Amino acid sequence: MGSIAFFATYRPPLALDIFSLPADPNATRQDEIHLTDGISYNYNCQVIPPQALRTILRYSQLAFSSQSPKRSDIDSGRLTGLVFVSERDRNLETLHFALLRFNRDNDDDDDDDYVDDPYVDYDGDGCDDDDDDDQCGDDNDDDHYYDDYSYDDDDDNCYSDDEDDDHSNYDNDDDDHDDEEEEEDDPYPTEVQIYSLVDAYGTFSGVRMEDSGCIAGGYKMGNVTVDLYMVYASTMEPIKNRRQPWTAVYKTNLRTGETKRLTPHVFAYPQEITHHSQEIISLKYLTIESFQWKLETEGVSDLSPSVSPSGKKVAVASFERNGWQGEIEHLHTDIYVMHMRNPQVERRRVIRNGGWPTWGSNNIIFFHRKKEGFWGVFRADISNGETRVTHRVTPVGIDAMTPAAINDTEVAVATIRKKSKFSEDRVAAQYRHIEIFDITAAGQESIEITRNTRPKTDHYNPFVIDGGNRIGYHRCKSARLKSGKDMHRYFQNLKSPKQHIELNRVSGVFPTISTDGSKLAFVDNEFKSVWLADSKGVRMVFDAKGPDNIFSVVWNQNPDKDTLYVCMGPSFNADKPLEIHAIPNVSNVSSDNVETVPLTRGSFNNAFPSSDPQGRRLVFRSTRNGGDRRHKNLYIMENAKIGEFKGGKIRRLTRGAWTDTHCQWSPRGDWIVFSSTRDKPRDAPEKSIEGDPGYFAVYLVKATDPDVWVRVIKSGDDIAGHVNHPCFSPDGRSIAVSADLAAVSVDPISLPLFLHSVRPYGDIFTVDINTRDIYENEDIENYTRITHSRYENSTPTWTMYSAMNLDAEWSSRLKDSYVPTCPYTYPEGGESERRIGHLCIPRRCC
Repeated sequence: MGSIAFFATYRPPLALDIFSLPADPNATRQDEIHLTDGISYNYNCQVIPPQALRTILRYSQLAFSSQSPKRSDIDSGRLTGLVFVSERDRNLETLHFALLRFNRDNDDDDDDDYVDDPYVDYDGDGCDDDDDDDQCGDDNDDDHYYDDYSYDDDDDNCYSDDEDDDHSNYDNDDDDHDDEEEEEDDPYPTEVQIYSLVDAYGTFSGVRMEDSGCIAGGYKMGNVTVDLYMVYASTMEPIKNRRQPWTAVYKTNLRTGETKRLTPHVFAYPQEITHHSQEIISLKYLTIESFQWKLETEGVSDLSPSVSPSGKKVAVASFERNGWQGEIEHLHTDIYVMHMRNPQVERRRVIRNGGWPTWGSNNIIFFHRKKEGFWGVFRADISNGETRVTHRVTPVGIDAMTPAAINDTEVAVATIRKKSKFSEDRVAAQYRHIEIFDITAAGQESIEITRNTRPKTDHYNPFVIDGGNRIGYHRCKSARLKSGKDMHRYFQNLKSPKQHIELNRVSGVFPTISTDGSKLAFVDNEFKSVWLADSKGVRMVFDAKGPDNIFSVVWNQNPDKDTLYVCMGPSFNADKPLEIHAIPNVSNVSSDNVETVPLTRGSFNNAFPSSDPQGRRLVFRSTRNGGDRRHKNLYIMENAKIGEFKGGKIRRLTRGAWTDTHCQWSPRGDWIVFSSTRDKPRDAPEKSIEGDPGYFAVYLVKATDPDVWVRVIKSGDDIAGHVNHPCFSPDGRSIAVSADLAAVSVDPISLPLFLHSVRPYGDIFTVDINTRDIYENEDIENYTRITHSRYENSTPTWTMYSAMNLDAEWSSRLKDSYVPTCPYTYPEGGESERRIGHLCIPRRCC
């Protein structure tokens, strides 16, 4: 019941949107074309070939509000289709179509509207038989299955025939800032209509994440033409195994709307026939075409599907056999190819250690991998099956990722040419830019697409338009915000898998809602300020002037006390002192006159306070008594008003050579929930993959007896992962956690992710608990996945009130923009994207 609020790491507070530029190093900002309606976040785009667009229009009856699309609109390029991810549907990350109309000179009105055009399919091949020119494909594997791929009718490398497009609103004053009206006046097509895949085809409409839409099919098998399909990745189907990605690849028939899974539920590989009994063999083996194959039951997870030019095959980055091992940035995937006709059988590994595949031809695949300390784009010939012979296309010494093949020798990639340090202000070479590399152009420089137009803007995940004449990408709508201005703060409602639980995303870190639901507080993205939203509006109530950071803000459970608790000091460093402070009477203070009350002292690292229901005591975690290894245990502060000053007492609750953290007192006051590594195996490495300690599970302990405790939920079977930041439901019958139970859903390097990456916890999950007997909650098996996201959702807070409640007036105020008293980057300057993957504001000016 009630609502859960959380924070999303790596999701830029400035919306991502889709643009394109000519494949010309001399292109300017005036050449950049905006390809969507500008609503919501839009990214990871591909062009829909004309043949597929015609099929989509026939089936779905999608139409413009002004006029119905005609056959000639598509043939002439007046109507173009895109498929991309958008967050406009209840803030879910799902696939959408964009229909873009452009002005063209050669208008032919002889064709009937598509919505009225009779669709004749005499031979059942999915083609319109009365259209002699409707080539559904051929049986030549080397020919592209959409031969009429053309969008640039007027040969000007643009999507519009308006040669006098006015881009004077762009920033021309060399100050690295967009002029204020730039985003309001970006060039648009004459008309844009956006439709979701589920609206057009009635696909799965529950909570899920979708990605990597592309078109397959359209080829001939004998005299029969295979239908066209939308191929994409989705998390729609739950996975039983913990720490396994839910992502699988599906195909939706563009003619019939039928959706089928391409990723196998189990995988098979050749196995030598043994002398097992036939009964055992029938359970473990499958005989296909006289071969013996062993079936594995762990399941298969696929990412980043890409369709071959013939339309027959799909390449994916897969965790098959290896599984996800907790890697944060560099996923240990292999590239598999499966046939559209029979993906369960005709599936094979072609490249080891690779991700983000893209086809240069029917036998050439480009992909990325991290090698020799740098991300690079590689090329492989798979004509003879699996190969270990790969050619590095991009040079060592730069990071290059997310390739998009133009042909079998040219590829567009995103590059970072110079690594940046945590504390420095980035230069142009340290931003992510789009470039084209050609393996036949020995000794020649790459073609830089975006660096000259917006040198201090990150550009992501290129895609190919018009055979490579233009390159598309997504970026934030502004490179930086102007001094003295801030991005909007939003409280966004998401579609929830449970009707009785409202789901909300807060654009601040460590969101906390008061027990009576009337106030929301959070920390800014730089860990420098505390913000309060209540009936009086949205305002900063505390600003840490100096080197200290602020995090783990939380309300006293007694709303009458009107008190916030915060942690102050260096973050993510257990060796440094970290103190807990109270901000009393917080609703009536401002950042100019606030005085915090210190509650802890000494050289210890103290954090994550939580009060009992009466608001008299605090539980927190601390390194006191932790020795040289800085082990962390839970402690009770007997007087939350004075802390350990003026004779205040601190009582130790847990003890052990491990980490107990992320603690919260239950609403009934009897139990405390927390995250801990206490069951980490003795032979486990101190830090696992990519320097992460891992082995966090969630526990309950009796507030008055540390010997009464139980492990509630773990990550994998070996508890090697992360279940963190637990919080109780208002009635104490459920617990929400941030966890990697569903591993990862996309390739992380494709995200706005930078040097200082906080540990990606994953998504939000809930478990129901027995409130009568603590031991009945040992290793709960059943859980509910609440969020499905490419971002990292963390630090949930749970209130019994809906954000739409009249008492929660702050929720509506968060939808309005505001001007803070001061930009809040950290004192040494720079953007927050270096800290937590966010684009925020320029250097501090006061």
